[in-house]
Amino acid sequence: MAHPTNFGEGAEKIRLMRDADFPGGVVVDPTPITAFDEVTVFYNGLLAKSGAEQIYLHVGFGDPRHWKNVQDLRMSRTGYGWVKTLEMPDESHFNFCFRDNAYNWDNNNGLNWPYEIHNGRRRE
Repeated sequence: MAHPTNFGEGAEKIRLMRDADFPGGVVVDPTPITAFDEVTVFYNGLLAKSGAEQIYLHVGFGDPRHWKNVQDLRMSRTGYGWVKTLEMPDESHFNFCFRDNAYNWDNNNGLNWPYEIHNGRRRE
């Protein structure tokens, strides 16, 4: 069962994510993140503001200090910022940062963006 979005759907969702003006220009929706749900990552941070031609979502899963299944996912440019939607695996953490086509990085001052992935069951 998909969990509800905090920002709606379609172009309106992306506009509202931008308007939320979260620190670093990064918004993840929905949160909390649940395994097997689709999650949208919105980015309008340093690299976007520098006029990058292309931005990639650099992702990994598991321990935030030792990422597994690391990959660079091409983000889509919108009139509001850059977005990527992906399905969450059944892992403990979703970790990410951003790079542009010139390999400039935005890694949240070395902290990256780690999110816990829940398995969807309630804790007793």
